[in-house]
Amino acid sequence: MTPATLDITILGSGTSSGIPVIGCDCPVCRSTDPRNRRTRCSVLLHYDGYNILIDTATDLRQQALRENIRHIDAVLYTHSHADHVHGIDDLRSFNLRSQKAIPLYGSVHTLESIRDNFNYIFDESEHLGYVPKLALFPIETSFELFGLTITPIPLEHGQMPVFGYRCGPFAYLTDCNGIPESSLERLKDLELLILDGLRFKPHNTHFSIPQAIQMAEKIAARQTLLTHLSHDVDHPRHDPQLPSGINLAHDGQAFSLVLNQSVMQPLQRQLS
Repeated sequence: MTPATLDITILGSGTSSGIPVIGCDCPVCRSTDPRNRRTRCSVLLHYDGYNILIDTATDLRQQALRENIRHIDAVLYTHSHADHVHGIDDLRSFNLRSQKAIPLYGSVHTLESIRDNFNYIFDESEHLGYVPKLALFPIETSFELFGLTITPIPLEHGQMPVFGYRCGPFAYLTDCNGIPESSLERLKDLELLILDGLRFKPHNTHFSIPQAIQMAEKIAARQTLLTHLSHDVDHPRHDPQLPSGINLAHDGQAFSLVLNQSVMQPLQRQLS
């Protein structure tokens, strides 16, 4: 029997402004190296024919066209900041293809924020035609999605609680500057870790690259990629300077990992 695999594509590896930054003439923003052209952070998980999106980044349309994504079967949200949510309207193109509502998963706070900020999508009394068809499912603990075990990982993004996610030997921890000890316990024996590493200077809501390196060495995944990169980070110059097993992410990177599924947990109830 062929082992199940999880395919991972980094759709976006940039910070909230995207790279190049509008109006900026710094060397990274003027770079011709494609690894320095960064759309807003997002990842696509492909498992058993299903596509699971982590966050609807502002650049979702561009990312979907670039990677030829034809269907989205579910979305996992890390938090409700604009750069991770504001591509939500582009989900309607996938609705038109599938004729099905897309389930969205995240913390109660995140989903309530999305529902409030995009009330025209979720207010059925409006009877608007061309809006995404979406269903909200709050989660707190591990659950099964299309046969894949999804584990939310509580993180600290400044004063804001957010989620990362673990799927088998893979974990995605963007937008954070703190990982509680209880969450570190859920991050053992990883093959691939994608971790926030904004820039070299300290920041009050994101790991700096030196801090991210320290955390990556503590988690000790086989391979770590730093994401949510600002235009202070020059891929061809800085990537070779990182410790062995730690690299800078870039848009379009793809990986395939063998899964060893464990006991599944039930889904939470839909948010009404």
